[in-house]
Amino acid sequence: MSTASDLQAERIARLRSALEAAFAPQALTIRDDSAAHIGHAGAREGGHFHVTIVAAAFTGRTVLERHRLVYAALSELMGHGIHALSIDARASSD
Repeated sequence: MSTASDLQAERIARLRSALEAAFAPQALTIRDDSAAHIGHAGAREGGHFHVTIVAAAFTGRTVLERHRLVYAALSELMGHGIHALSIDARASSD
């Protein structure tokens, strides 16, 4: 039987895998903020995460474009593992 921490570890692993496959980032950190949102109505749909990612793919792109790229890479997880996502996406040159 899986525990809540096992489920969150699996979600983080899936996030990491999707982002690494899409961007081959120079740096990637994923913080699980789900504990701060326990009881929130949408929390049952997935966790709350903060992603900091540095990748060449973001060079010359606006913040909005960078966020759209990250959301596209994680589209299969949105609502099925991820309920809320905070993104800090930077180019290697930033």
